[in-house]
Amino acid sequence: MVRASRETLMALGSYHNQAKVLVGNYLFADPFIPFTSILGGIFACKMVYDLTHMISNFYFKSYANLNKLQQVDWNNRGLSTVHAIFITYMSLYFVFWSDLFSNQLNGIITFRSSPLSTFVLGISVGYFVADLGMIFWMYPSLGGMEYVIHHSLSGIAVAYSMFSGEGQFYTYMVLISEITTPEINMRWYLDTVGLKKSIAYLFNGMVIFIIWLVARVLLFAYFFYHVYKYYNQIIQMHLFGMLLVTLVPSALALMNLIWFWKIIKGLTKAIAKSRGKTFV
Repeated sequence: MVRASRETLMALGSYHNQAKVLVGNYLFADPFIPFTSILGGIFACKMVYDLTHMISNFYFKSYANLNKLQQVDWNNRGLSTVHAIFITYMSLYFVFWSDLFSNQLNGIITFRSSPLSTFVLGISVGYFVADLGMIFWMYPSLGGMEYVIHHSLSGIAVAYSMFSGEGQFYTYMVLISEITTPEINMRWYLDTVGLKKSIAYLFNGMVIFIIWLVARVLLFAYFFYHVYKYYNQIIQMHLFGMLLVTLVPSALALMNLIWFWKIIKGLTKAIAKSRGKTFV
């Protein structure tokens, strides 16, 4: 009995070591990282979408009352929320905590990358591919042309940074703005289940205003300041990469300002309506 247990443990240990070798030699081997990470991202999107459907159907009574299109939108927003949490955490790690882009290291910051940073970007590319596919499939129910433009620009920029290894620092800085996605999705959830007039809906709107201001307005201002400060390094990138670092964030920043103005108008309107009313 004891001998059998030891043999079982040894066998498990052997499989574990083989798995580590497989991951080290293939999954995180430089030539395979972009492809395995993109496929992994698409697979993860499918898994999260299905889990969102299963969990929502089991725990939320209002989910069963939604029509088919609303359920697809509900599941898709669950998927985008999970991606946003993941990529925001990893982006904050690489930009502020990791030594990869630290000033203590020598070398041009626009050409720094690592297997992990490349793999994480591949996961995000997989998400953009999967989400764009759903947007086109259900167009325009899951988002209009502005979402197509936003996802296309973001996906191309992230993919180039992943494949080339250029500008990953700036790519992660822009991806921090995904922190606003969970709050935007929560706004839709509250509206869909009939809580648009609740205190939670108003509070969520205030959170959206604050986080959007920080992550999509002030952060982009700092982004352009950093680009200006290290422009001598940016001009050493390939022309396409240099354009992606300058033009794509500029387009996204313009869209962010337009949406921010809409957020301000919507929040002002909601606060005005809330005066003298009792929330449910």
